[in-house]
Amino acid sequence: MTTGKQLFTTLDAGGALTVEIAEASFPEPTGNQVLVKMEAAPINPSDLAILTSAADFDNAEYSHGKVVAQMPEPFLSGQKGRHGQRLPAGNEGAGTVIATGDSDMAKALMGQRVACVPGNAFSQYAIADAMMCLPLGDHSSEVGASSFVNPMTALAFVETAKMEGHDAIIHLAAASNLGQMLNKICLEDGMKLVNIVRKQEHVDQLKALGAEHVVNSSDDDYMAQLRAAIAATGAFLGFDPIGGGQASDGVLKAMEQVAASQMNEFSRYGSNQDKKMYMYGRLDLGPTILTPSYGLQWSIAGFLLTPFLAKAGMETVVRLRTRVQQNLTTTFASHYKAKVNLEEMLTKEAIQDYRQMKTGEKYLVTPHS
Repeated sequence: MTTGKQLFTTLDAGGALTVEIAEASFPEPTGNQVLVKMEAAPINPSDLAILTSAADFDNAEYSHGKVVAQMPEPFLSGQKGRHGQRLPAGNEGAGTVIATGDSDMAKALMGQRVACVPGNAFSQYAIADAMMCLPLGDHSSEVGASSFVNPMTALAFVETAKMEGHDAIIHLAAASNLGQMLNKICLEDGMKLVNIVRKQEHVDQLKALGAEHVVNSSDDDYMAQLRAAIAATGAFLGFDPIGGGQASDGVLKAMEQVAASQMNEFSRYGSNQDKKMYMYGRLDLGPTILTPSYGLQWSIAGFLLTPFLAKAGMETVVRLRTRVQQNLTTTFASHYKAKVNLEEMLTKEAIQDYRQMKTGEKYLVTPHS
């Protein structure tokens, strides 16, 4: 039995969200499991859903290795299923395999540095499935820490587009780490991409990476820019990490305006053009606002990586993982604003910073530092 520090998060029925570092025991791995000494783990937006959610950390109670914040409604009731449960956090990370189960696949990883998806990566140790481990070779854990969630999600967007018969994509908040990866993938695969950002510096950043279509939503002529980009690419499929507000609404509206302009005659039902937005995040926790301005041929769906991988099948998963492994320091390179240990990630300064999920300002947790 191995012991070490691990982060836990608990939401009680009264609204108190407790995030704390505690001593935990890790069992010996069995079967296809491996025990990984975790050396680096990124704080992704998907982690914040359970780590901080919408709790009030401005007025929280802070102590060494522990913070207690109040969860407001409707988020408290909306998370009723987790009330009273002490949950681990941290989707992905990287480290060194120090023990294995008895399967050949697990044994082959002994002593290797791997990227993994244990679901409790904010921990000094973690049990992971060998099938979901990516050997990093000579790469450091820092280089490999973000090799699953963002790279595989970006690749999944392109795979989804191809599966649904599209050759162009629209992406919001496109200057993020994931957005930069998606831009590189689309250039490599010949997939046309419309990037939507909010700042001129992000326009310049993506243009420098070779992006052809970059639209600034802060410009007065944003909708005109967006319509021109959609007309040039034929992009009627989008991916939105914002979720709340009218980000997707604006894209659907522009899609319909382009489609309607290409119709030979008016229809009260709008164009026959399929228009679809996938929401894969909630950077904005407010309500999603939709307006009756894009006919009846449209849809919005949620997008989650795990169900996509199950649907895509093992052959596709292996192909995508191999591509990530071969391009860790180029197409799929990640960058971090700051590195913190487990206790430092629970300081008021750190939480208030990384929960804002600002573009290009990701944190990396180093559990043993």
